[in-house]
Amino acid sequence: MAQSSVALKHYQMYINGEFRDSSSGNLITVINPATGEPISTVPSATVDEAREAIDAAYEAQKSWKLVPAATRGQYLHDVATEIRKDSDHLIAMLQEEQGKIKSLATTEILFSADYFDYMASASRTYEGEILQSDNANESIMIDKQPIGVAAGILPWNFPFFLIARKMGPALVTGNTIVMKPSTDTPNLGLEFAKIVEKVGIPKGVVNIITGPGAVIGDELSKNKKIGIISLTGSVNSGKRVMAAAATHMAKVSLELGGKAPAIVCKDADIDLAVQSIIDSRVDNNGQLCNNCERVYVQEDIADEFTKKLATKMGEVTVGDPMANEDIGMGPLINQAALDKVSGMVDRAVKAGGKLETGGHVVKIAKGFYFEPTVISNVKQDSEIVQDEIFGPVLPVLTFKTLDDAINMANDSDFGLTSSIFTENIDNAMRASRELEDGETYINRFNFEAMNGSHSGWKESGIGGDDGKHGIEEFLNTHVVYLQGHPEKANG
Repeated sequence: MAQSSVALKHYQMYINGEFRDSSSGNLITVINPATGEPISTVPSATVDEAREAIDAAYEAQKSWKLVPAATRGQYLHDVATEIRKDSDHLIAMLQEEQGKIKSLATTEILFSADYFDYMASASRTYEGEILQSDNANESIMIDKQPIGVAAGILPWNFPFFLIARKMGPALVTGNTIVMKPSTDTPNLGLEFAKIVEKVGIPKGVVNIITGPGAVIGDELSKNKKIGIISLTGSVNSGKRVMAAAATHMAKVSLELGGKAPAIVCKDADIDLAVQSIIDSRVDNNGQLCNNCERVYVQEDIADEFTKKLATKMGEVTVGDPMANEDIGMGPLINQAALDKVSGMVDRAVKAGGKLETGGHVVKIAKGFYFEPTVISNVKQDSEIVQDEIFGPVLPVLTFKTLDDAINMANDSDFGLTSSIFTENIDNAMRASRELEDGETYINRFNFEAMNGSHSGWKESGIGGDDGKHGIEEFLNTHVVYLQGHPEKANG
């Protein structure tokens, strides 16, 4: 049903504890990727408004860092509670603006609540150290202190969870934050501001502004009052942020693209490997940096594996996730994403690739759908094997020995995740030592734990998220040398 005949929903920015529009009067129109129809408008902030949000966070941090950590953690617990209370509404919003199937949208919203609770628990566990000194009557104390103002630059593929992943560790450690949602999926970020308001987080501690990356993202990256920039996005975006941050030596934590290889050995449980790889690939409609992006299967089982993979991939149903809860996959985020995926597949076929299943745009309303696709007979140095696809497409290559598989898997500019399917513990251990990625999954689909560590190697990023290591990203180390003078002691 066309929505252009009715008034669009409108969401406001949240700066220094106030909901407001931009003084520019400019608006960003948000599109439902499942229907291609507009669903809302949000403000397009100016540089001055970005600076106002940063200034508010800077001033608020002076008192926020003095709030006991347990109290800061309680605010996060309260946020988690409110998310659960409003989960049905948030799930529907996520489906509408990002195109997730309901099961995954439900997981994202409820996992975000759990993540806030997990980060709240860190208020009593992150710690410093006391070391022995070479000097008499001296203690060396290593203290952990907040960096100051954090900038959280969010992607469109997990627009709600990434709020939790950045805001949770930032606030519990005494930082304040300015967050910029993607212009493709800003609604949930601005809706989340209502939760911030409801639980009473002091004004200025959390600010959420919307606008183009070239304007708002640039200011967040180069403003001297920002102490750390946490970005989840593309490699090119990460490089731009890193260059801007270098002008004032701000810390960066960058989680960028991926080209995850899956190695399937001849001794693997083939059915397990097939299902795990498909689950990984079609998760979030193929738009997840952890997703399996290329498959290496040992020659001995290549025919059997590829046939099963193509059959199962071809059974994945595609459609509007709000119209049908039983589908397996929804749309890509926009027309540009659809054109990119379609173009990569077309060029691979022209270069000799064989479509085992899929390979075409799916016409559903005005949405942006692409068939789940398996393509074989592609070369290691081809675009579809080397460049991130970010869509439901699996190129399949073969290998003779594990040496060959590891070498091909490591032949990439990316290094975020990888996986191996084998019943041989020695193969698994060797792969876990030699694969050049921040995460390796053995006999399972690619998805990380909140208490683990999510970080990329090579061009997949710098710094990391989750667990105690993700918390430490938002802390400065401060060393105190405490020299005592016993002769001056009274009593």
